[in-house]
Amino acid sequence: MAAKGLREVGRRRAAEVGRRCLSGGSAGPPAPAAKRKEGGKAVNLFTAVNQALHIALDTDPRAYVFGEDVGFGGVFRCTTGLADRFGKSRVFNTPLCEQGIAGFAIGLAAMGNRAIAEIQFADYIFPAFDQIVNEAAKFRYRSGNEFNCGGLTIRTPYGAVGHGGHYHSQSPEAFFCHVPGLKVVIPRSPREAKGLLLASIRDPNPVVFFEPKWLYRLAVEEVPEEDYMLPLSEAEVIREGSDITLVGWGAQLAVLKEACEDAAKDGVSCELIDLKTLVPWDKETVEASVKKTGKLLVSHEAPVTGGFGAEIAASIAERCFQRLEAPVARVCGLDTPFPLVYEPFYMPTKNKVLDAIKATIDF
Repeated sequence: MAAKGLREVGRRRAAEVGRRCLSGGSAGPPAPAAKRKEGGKAVNLFTAVNQALHIALDTDPRAYVFGEDVGFGGVFRCTTGLADRFGKSRVFNTPLCEQGIAGFAIGLAAMGNRAIAEIQFADYIFPAFDQIVNEAAKFRYRSGNEFNCGGLTIRTPYGAVGHGGHYHSQSPEAFFCHVPGLKVVIPRSPREAKGLLLASIRDPNPVVFFEPKWLYRLAVEEVPEEDYMLPLSEAEVIREGSDITLVGWGAQLAVLKEACEDAAKDGVSCELIDLKTLVPWDKETVEASVKKTGKLLVSHEAPVTGGFGAEIAASIAERCFQRLEAPVARVCGLDTPFPLVYEPFYMPTKNKVLDAIKATIDF
């Protein structure tokens, strides 16, 4: 029934899409140059995402937003007001069928549109895994660049939220980092979320954009109200230091920042890097930092085994082997299903990071 409903959605829009789009064509007008904006109005992260979606739809008539419940604003309110402003032909609900959402998005993007699909929770992206991995990621390559679905962006909230349990707390980013043809982006704050989301939507490649749901309302900062983008695949040193390099992304940056501040009280100078884009990631910035400090710690919420921290550790070991003064440390989630009442024990907390910093410094 869900698949049939999605086909009906597709048929209702087929005539309009077909009239305006050419296969493989570029979608929308040229985007403003990527640059960092300062100042603005204080908003939380879900509001920043909402602003980015408003701008994407307003600046590109071939942009569409769709997913489960997005028509009334979504469970996290990220799409509030979009359907009222841009109409139900461009912002619409889909059946509860993640595979169908992804497949429809790929087809829409292949016709030259900006398809902005929402998967309600990252935990439920797995039914869409085949479409994303075997279709979206390979669409350009298998056609010899004659066709592409580069206008595809898949938004999905990931990570712990304090009470989500097994099915509303997972961090599946590493699954998609293994797939050539995709970009994977994770912001740490409202300003970053808006700029990186607009850059992802306008990037000529399919992007999986993970949003840290813990920070939807918790993180507040000044965000420029105008249209701006932040560059993908460019890490940021958000705290300079000389004794050890810490690398993370998304919500974990707040934990790492607190650990850096506490470590400084003990005389340890930590350099903190936000990776922002996991694929393709900015190896040069991390390499330069590790060559300066001689030590590296990587931290993420996903389980430690097979997490993206392992890729970072292996790459830096290859590039900086003679400069490393200690083994690369990883402070990550445990190799268990995400727990409910035991969540505090599972999480890579500030104290766990501090213990790893001390152990690495004392090695």
